[in-house]
Amino acid sequence: MLERTPGVAGGSDRSSRRALRRERRRKLTQDAWNLPNILTYLRVVMIPLVIVLLERGNKRNAIYATLVYAAAAITDLLDGFLARKLGIVSVIGKFLDPLADKLMVMATLVWMTTIGRIQAWAVILLLAREISITALRAIASSEGFVISASDSGKQKTALQMVGILLLILAYPYHLRLFGLDLGVVDLVLVGRALVFLSLIMSFLSAGEYVLLFARAVEHKEAQEDAEDRAAEEADRLATEERSAT
Repeated sequence: MLERTPGVAGGSDRSSRRALRRERRRKLTQDAWNLPNILTYLRVVMIPLVIVLLERGNKRNAIYATLVYAAAAITDLLDGFLARKLGIVSVIGKFLDPLADKLMVMATLVWMTTIGRIQAWAVILLLAREISITALRAIASSEGFVISASDSGKQKTALQMVGILLLILAYPYHLRLFGLDLGVVDLVLVGRALVFLSLIMSFLSAGEYVLLFARAVEHKEAQEDAEDRAAEEADRLATEERSAT
């Protein structure tokens, strides 16, 4: 009987490890397939559909592409709302949601440079800004800081979305606004103007992020210095008490 006890214990440990692995896989599956994440996957799938419709290059497909892009933008708002409403926060969601947003914007803009609707230099600057701020946020996160979106960053995103929608529509239209006849408006020109304005806003918001990060680092260093001084003072007082006794 005594000789079989280790084997029983070992079998119990292996069963516990297998159960733990199954539980982790179950939780990962639940995280991956909750409703907000499914909407995020749908948004990613919509990206190539927009590109295909743009490539066809006629007015009808431009309207279809605009509707698909608008639907993707709505899912972006909806998945965030549902995640907060249902209390669903997952690691996969935190990773995929901002990634899907950037893929949607950048893939569309990069493709539109190939068909002449936006200048390549503007897209390069936008990409450089996004990569730099993403890297800055990653560094801040590793240091225990959270850099939330600023007002100018939110305004930049709104301008980009509207500008891209107009660039996708891409044709002159006779427009009326509140009964006012605006005549024939080339939406490509209006879309470009909004994207260029979003570019200015993006660098303003980038400056705000850098400033916030610098202040957070200074605050952390000041706290660490204060803690070091307090520890040194405590050591000094302890040494004086020992000397006095």
